[in-house]
Amino acid sequence: MKQEGTRNGVFTRRALLLMAGQTAALGALGVKLYRVQVEQGARYATLADSNRMSARLIAPPRGRILDRFGEVLAGNSLNWRALFLAEQTTDVAGTLAAFDRIVSLEDHDRARIERDLKHNRRFIPVTLKEFLDWDQMARIEVNAPDLPGVFVDVGTTRRYPFGPDLAHIVGYVAPPSDADLGLDPVLALPGVRVGRAGIEQFREEELRGDAGEVQMEVNAVGRIIRELDRTEGSPGDEVGLTIDVALQRSILAQLGDTAASAVVMDCTNGEVLAMTTTPSFDPALFDSGVSQAQWNEWTSDRKTPLINKATAGVYPPGSTFKMAVGLAGLRCGAITETDRISCPGYIDLGDTRFHCWRKHGHGSQDLHGALKHSCDVFFYEVARRAGIDAVAQTANQFSFGVDTGVDLPGARRGLMPTTAWRRRHGHVWTVGDTIGCGIGQGFVLATPLQLATYVSRIATGRAVVPHVTRTITGTLQTGAKPDDYPVLDVPESALQLVRAGMFAVVNEGGGTAPHARLGLPGMQLAGKTGSSQVRRVSRWAREHGHFNSAQLPWEFRPHALFVCFAPYDAPRYAVAVVVEHGNAGADVAAPLARDIMRDTITRDPARRTVAPGQSVASG
Repeated sequence: MKQEGTRNGVFTRRALLLMAGQTAALGALGVKLYRVQVEQGARYATLADSNRMSARLIAPPRGRILDRFGEVLAGNSLNWRALFLAEQTTDVAGTLAAFDRIVSLEDHDRARIERDLKHNRRFIPVTLKEFLDWDQMARIEVNAPDLPGVFVDVGTTRRYPFGPDLAHIVGYVAPPSDADLGLDPVLALPGVRVGRAGIEQFREEELRGDAGEVQMEVNAVGRIIRELDRTEGSPGDEVGLTIDVALQRSILAQLGDTAASAVVMDCTNGEVLAMTTTPSFDPALFDSGVSQAQWNEWTSDRKTPLINKATAGVYPPGSTFKMAVGLAGLRCGAITETDRISCPGYIDLGDTRFHCWRKHGHGSQDLHGALKHSCDVFFYEVARRAGIDAVAQTANQFSFGVDTGVDLPGARRGLMPTTAWRRRHGHVWTVGDTIGCGIGQGFVLATPLQLATYVSRIATGRAVVPHVTRTITGTLQTGAKPDDYPVLDVPESALQLVRAGMFAVVNEGGGTAPHARLGLPGMQLAGKTGSSQVRRVSRWAREHGHFNSAQLPWEFRPHALFVCFAPYDAPRYAVAVVVEHGNAGADVAAPLARDIMRDTITRDPARRTVAPGQSVASG
């Protein structure tokens, strides 16, 4: 009996110990559950959600670019693409290899993907392939189990409805470079593009917008189940231009396949109504990627389709520069309104003879007659008397050799030489250098936009500044009126004399540009021809009649130029035309400028309004 009692006591103690242990374990578990479910419930709920939800940034829609009447010049269209989240797979290389077997990747695609994976964080999607067709999307979805982290998404691509017609003004976009990625992390997002030329580049900050966010439900292996929520980014600003796309296209039709540039400005406020460059290129190709063959074709073309000739093409202005030389002579007192200079057909300086374009000369000429007949000898002598520095001081006021202030990237300043400029290059300025510059040859260089600005300033007497941005998200960027621009430091009497000379060029008998007469009732055009040589012609060839520029190879022919403004009595529009190697400005550039001016005045885009929703592109 005693042994049985002892056994029962031991069992009871063991049971109590076991019960105490279980109670302690259950108590600890209860405390843990309380902490997890009550005290830290919110935290673990968030973690649980993060296990089934994936959030990522999405690229914002890029702002549109419009012409002055609301016609879309750069917009957006849908772009189906394959994206890859590296954090959702343990075998990045294997996933990419599997994708390559399903949708073939080019060498440049692989190089870009490798770069993006190296620079981006694992939770930022990397673009594998853009512009997918339905067959490619179907193959990706069917093989989804073998492609962890890969999903099909829709983004936007840049669309240029008028293609090459406005490529040099609007510009184009392209994927960001390594240097760009270091400036803004948003640029690492799939589908983000940055402006590389034109307004796309100059207004990049306004056009880019702010990133959005999308939340997706994913399964245990990170496969996307469905989209839970999407917050679209703030689209970029809408940029309205001063350009009239209908006028732009009309001018391009007139230029055809000629290597040329034409600029139309409202000379009262600086709005650029048209800015053409031929030949051109398709800007959309840069968004999807330019092939090496296409790039080679562009860069080997002697007519340089990638260069905006209006702002970055520099040419000797030739005889169109003579107004600036005449104004410089009047301003510094080198000549007066009534001074006359005799032109025998040449001027000698030491052993060098500088010829007039008319072999037997123009006889005695004053400024009015010299402009009308485009007498070279007259302006040789005026430049010699004034000196190059005085010419440069006046020419700078009319935009030669200075920044025009246009709101486009890559605009060149041209060149207006001075004695100091020559010394900086290790040479001494000579009188012969001055004489050559007197007719817009020698070292003088200008862009077509500078020539249009030059004529606008002659017409108004004010320092008009060219610009192509009119509005940003509906807000007018410039309401400049003629009186808002500073008056040029040139006597009004001198400007009137030069304007009268330009009028004579076109409208008086014996002028060099009778083909430029406007032909509109009660309205005249004032202008100036120019023909700038690109190679020197020897004295022997000139004197023996062995020089015919029309028989030279294309690249050796002179450039043809014409600048003008109209109406003469109340200037509103200025036009500058440069035809590369077009030979004679009077025969080639002047009729083009006349037709452009006639078209511009008929359309009158600076004063015309269009009802909302009305398209003018076909006009």
